[in-house]
Amino acid sequence: MVTGDTGLRFALLGRLRAWRGERELELGSPQQQAFLAVLLLRRERTASMAEVVEALWGGNPPPRAVGTLRTYASRLRRLLEPERAAGESPRVLVSLPDGYALNVPHEAVDLARFEDHVAAAGRARAAGQLAEARARLRLALEPWQDDLLPGVPGAAMDAHRARLADQRLTALEARLELDLELDAPRSVLTELAGLAARHPLRERLRALQMKALHHDGRPAEALAVYEEVRLLLSEELGLDPGPDLAAARDLLTLPDAGSGTRLPHPAAPPLPAQLPGDLADFTGRATLVAELCALLTSDRPGAATTVAVSGAGGVGKSALAVHVAHLVRESFPHGQLYADLQGVGGRPADPATVLGSFLRALGVDDAAMPEGLAERSELFRARLDGRRVLVLLDNAHGPEQVRPFLPGPSSCAVLVTSRAKPAGPASARLVDLDVMTPGEALELLGKVMGPARVAAEADDAARLVSACGHLPLAVRIVAARLATRPAWPLGALYGRFADERHRLAELRVADLTVEAAFALGHAQLRPAQQRAFRLLALPDGPHISSAAAAAVLGLPEPEAEALCESLVDVSLLESPTPGRYRYHDLLRLYARGRASAEESPEGRAASLRRLLEFMVSTVRASYPGALDRAERLGVTATVPGLSFAGADDAGAWLAEEAPCLLAAVRQAAKAPDGALAPAADLLLMSEELLERGRPGPEFEQAAEEVVAAALRLGDRRSAGRAYLALGHGHYYAARLRELVVVYRHAVAAGRAAGDALVMADALVLLARCLYHLRRHDETHALLTEALAVFRAHADRLGEANALGARCRVRQSAGETALAVADAEEALVLHQGLGNGRRVGFALYELGVVLGAAGRTAESAARLTEALAFFGARRNRLWEGLTLSRLAENQLAEDRLAGDQLPGDRLATGRAEEAARLARTAVATLEEVRNDRGRAHALAALGSALERIGDHDGARAHRRTAHEICARLGMPEADDLLALLGDEPGSPDGSGPVPAP
Repeated sequence: MVTGDTGLRFALLGRLRAWRGERELELGSPQQQAFLAVLLLRRERTASMAEVVEALWGGNPPPRAVGTLRTYASRLRRLLEPERAAGESPRVLVSLPDGYALNVPHEAVDLARFEDHVAAAGRARAAGQLAEARARLRLALEPWQDDLLPGVPGAAMDAHRARLADQRLTALEARLELDLELDAPRSVLTELAGLAARHPLRERLRALQMKALHHDGRPAEALAVYEEVRLLLSEELGLDPGPDLAAARDLLTLPDAGSGTRLPHPAAPPLPAQLPGDLADFTGRATLVAELCALLTSDRPGAATTVAVSGAGGVGKSALAVHVAHLVRESFPHGQLYADLQGVGGRPADPATVLGSFLRALGVDDAAMPEGLAERSELFRARLDGRRVLVLLDNAHGPEQVRPFLPGPSSCAVLVTSRAKPAGPASARLVDLDVMTPGEALELLGKVMGPARVAAEADDAARLVSACGHLPLAVRIVAARLATRPAWPLGALYGRFADERHRLAELRVADLTVEAAFALGHAQLRPAQQRAFRLLALPDGPHISSAAAAAVLGLPEPEAEALCESLVDVSLLESPTPGRYRYHDLLRLYARGRASAEESPEGRAASLRRLLEFMVSTVRASYPGALDRAERLGVTATVPGLSFAGADDAGAWLAEEAPCLLAAVRQAAKAPDGALAPAADLLLMSEELLERGRPGPEFEQAAEEVVAAALRLGDRRSAGRAYLALGHGHYYAARLRELVVVYRHAVAAGRAAGDALVMADALVLLARCLYHLRRHDETHALLTEALAVFRAHADRLGEANALGARCRVRQSAGETALAVADAEEALVLHQGLGNGRRVGFALYELGVVLGAAGRTAESAARLTEALAFFGARRNRLWEGLTLSRLAENQLAEDRLAGDQLPGDRLATGRAEEAARLARTAVATLEEVRNDRGRAHALAALGSALERIGDHDGARAHRRTAHEICARLGMPEADDLLALLGDEPGSPDGSGPVPAP
């Protein structure tokens, strides 16, 4: 099976391998393979950045672990999606706010197919179809190799190998058991002997060996196996034989040992069979089902195995537990007990009452029934001693309600479901159940309403299950509604979901509703929890930090975090990483509905305003010089924000918070309520996002919405600031012609609002834009006006920025000495202000004009200093631009030497160094998605390759650079066309292309 039309397949059950169609892919370094293996092993689930770092390096990650992962991701994307166009979002290895996910179909990974076959074998065995079960297990075991993931490093990889090996051995044991039931015992004895030699302490395997010897008429040898294992267990582990070995030992001593059938004990107690019926259309969860079956049936010494499944209402906890219980019921021949503990109702079930019903099912009559809870619990444990019984406790309120039901003997197992976390005792294996994958949700939709109908309207079906948030209860309700309305197109029901305010009302059929499931959980909350649940759903961001939650709630952060954690504990919030929270989509809609009903409009607006103010305060401290910039532009906030130990911490916060920040800005634009001014200020202060290569289109969209709202309300101050922010977005996206119009609007709005420094900043940026478009006639007047404003306000930062712009204008006019003087004065001003970020820009400007003046050694020194500034601040965009300039500098030195021939060793060395620098610049600028800078670096690389003698390579890179420049409307497109020889009178191809 392959991944749609990309033809990708992956193998984990041996050497890590991947294919695209029939071609095997080279997966790169061992560490890069480990990164891919981690994502494949998590299939269909997001791997957070922290989880991947922990899996690869444990507690000792390298200093730039996150950057290394991004490099691995970039390389793997090129490998897995070679046809992906530049700028197109990846579809296979995708970046998410908190990590990565590998989007491949379930069946594209051999481990997934193995798990599907094992689960199908379990269902077939439960239905009495033994031959079908064995055939499925043979298919499951076919692709396995003895050596798992050889050569793949990583702190977590040994644990994965052990888990995989155990899964294989468990499946092999199940197949051998079926072989023994279906064939003559002699057919499996040789294989069992080999496995027993490799796994002498594996009790289920040795018990199978005993049974095979017994049924082959060799009881003495079977007994010898038992004694051998008993001694090994005693001497090496200090344990007695478990129930599998004990049962096999009992088989040898039954009166009818020759026939191998068990005789019922004459005083055997009744065998309870209380499980509810399994769902005929149970869907998905194959990996989890296999894990739960293995856990419940494993032979572990000590207390009984307890597995606790928690999750939100409607996520399918009960359906999963009942399904798994039916699959393993044959492993519990002495019965299965079931109770609904009514944990989310107003009155949870009394444990003593439930224990009374269990004891009656186990043969205790009312006359012998103790009264107290402790006595009933003690008798319950005594009744289960020596038996293999499964206890299913559904819908538990929490660990306290579950504790009296825990049996003593290890031969029993307990399966608990609950919305509470943890749902069981400290010793329980905890499983947090998430929503279905998109594929599972579609499969469930098809099972209920018919697969042909889903296939015929596949796009609408996918949109429907997405609108349901892939919540099983919601998908089932939608499917049931459509099943009873066969004439309805799927798109008709999806259309009813378009308005989020009415979506929950549509998710009902008969007396089954999603809203009722959520209301049960909400009713259990304390008033403070209910308020937090309502208000935290108001922001539009994909997640919320504990600090931001504190701002929304108007509480100290420790108190807000405690409320958030308490909501996680009852499955009304999720916590993907420490200190960060999110809602399921439908739970957010439910919480917003409660907020609309129970919070005043003023209260809701105040919460969102506090969030914006918190973000403004934090951004003011998020990069060097931000506070100075905020003060010069009058950006203030009334809510305190975060502070940071260093630039790296601040940059990490800004990058992680970017989706939430932009969502808050857009939300303010839709319903200003006094929040438009801080929204505009927040955008204006967040230029660092663009310099770091963060979401450009989303930034521009947010700025456009604030502009529209400000113009609608006549708020010229906010309009001017949002125009200026929009200009930043256009500038980094190289949309220069649109930029001219935007900056003119920013100048006009700032002038009208009396926002002098914003107007002057816009004048400087308008001049820079016109310079890049080679429209030099206006630039001098614009910069003269800007300098006058800055000097009138004693704004040295603005003055330095204007001088930096003017030095480039003077350079282009041939006024080399004046250009260098302006650049040097700008550098002195920035150094005096102590703004390291701006010092780096000033060094860059000085390096550029020195290079244009032919002072290449001085230019290289200044550019190298700038590169160190940008590298220390993780400013990848300006690192890439500076590397490109350094490459150009090497070529300029080569040209200035003049007397070297192309084959000269010194000239070749400079050209090779230029090519190295340019290649690094291209990769860096591609990483931060800056096409304008990448075009410049590609042009420099073309010139370097031309000098080396690689004419085909030079032409290819220049062709790519020309395509980018032409698409962006950059004047450099004509220069590159001439270098390519597509214009009459083209130069010889060795000269530079004017830089952007």
